[in-house]
Amino acid sequence: MNEFTIKLADERGRVQEQIHAAATAEELRSRFTQAGYLVYSVKPRSALGRTGKKKIKLEPFLVFNQQLLTLIRAGLPIPSSLELLAKRQKDPGFRAQMEDVAARVKTGQSISEAFEAQGTVSLVYTTTLLAGERSGNLEEVLARFLEFQRVALTFRKKLRASLIYPAFLVVMVIGLFIFLITFVVPRFADLYSQLGTKLPTLTLLLLSLGQNAQHYGLYIAPVIALAIYLIVRWSRTDSGAATVDRIRIALPVLGSVWVKYQVGLFARTLATLLTGGLPPVPSLETAARSIESRQIARAVITSVERIREGQPLHSSLLQTGVFPELSIEMIEVGEASGALPQMLNSVAEFFEEDVQTSLAAIMSLIEPIILIAMGVVVVVVLIALYLPIFSLNGVGGQ
Repeated sequence: MNEFTIKLADERGRVQEQIHAAATAEELRSRFTQAGYLVYSVKPRSALGRTGKKKIKLEPFLVFNQQLLTLIRAGLPIPSSLELLAKRQKDPGFRAQMEDVAARVKTGQSISEAFEAQGTVSLVYTTTLLAGERSGNLEEVLARFLEFQRVALTFRKKLRASLIYPAFLVVMVIGLFIFLITFVVPRFADLYSQLGTKLPTLTLLLLSLGQNAQHYGLYIAPVIALAIYLIVRWSRTDSGAATVDRIRIALPVLGSVWVKYQVGLFARTLATLLTGGLPPVPSLETAARSIESRQIARAVITSVERIREGQPLHSSLLQTGVFPELSIEMIEVGEASGALPQMLNSVAEFFEEDVQTSLAAIMSLIEPIILIAMGVVVVVVLIALYLPIFSLNGVGGQ
């Protein structure tokens, strides 16, 4: 399949340029002509002219899908619903993508294929749409996806909110330390150089640190920024992401919280796909690709091979050695009772609540630890700076 830039006009005479994939330019022109468009030109899209599309933000995308579901339930055809909603989008990038989706659907593509061609929506969403198309129950499947995303979005917001205050305290500690080292310490260094007295070792170390920070700070800051940038870029590669994930899981307390969070997300995603009518194996593969943890995702993919051989889901996941025992037991009960999707939702709810409780407990400990660290930094700096003055007073008193 090749990509082409097509210039066309709709029935209202509105001219627009869109990018579509097709075997040949003639096939693409014929497709749009049969759909009622007036095609002006079809040109191959050069590799140099390709620009990455902006990723769609989750909240506007959920609003769009809620409106789409409402229009479909009201009896409006899907192509007309997509065209109507595309025109109402205020963000130019989002509007262009939805117009492209509407045009693709109008030319005969399925809605799942049209969204997948954008390259900016999640695999879970396109797979959910595909399940709805195959089962003939797109409305119900779309409603379940919206419910799943609302719950996931609410949970992520709670997590971010719980991390705001500790992050603020860390920034304050770092800012205070930089201020003391770069502004306060050099002033005392000038004072003590004029006195010409012998300084304690702690004071000498602190003054040396302050002088180095003042002289080399402009060089150190770009190096640190470059190092952070390179680490972030490396963490987005396959090997880097796998290494970061191993480090996360190996952390003493936060590692178990990270695993529970990923297992909860996996369980909720799998429940949504299974409820939508997708077979177990494609559901597992899609759910595995929807989570961040590479180790857990690899474990799920490994379990898929065992499921193809006829093993039940709970025993396949148990052999990976990654999933918590409680989740395995709940999945086993769900399989035995024939209510696996409902039990998976229960797994997700349990672990999401457990993650929130664990984070609340961790944050209640981290906050006083950060405050104590801030106090220790200030006290050590003050002692190091004023210790020579106390020594001078002692000498003068004798």
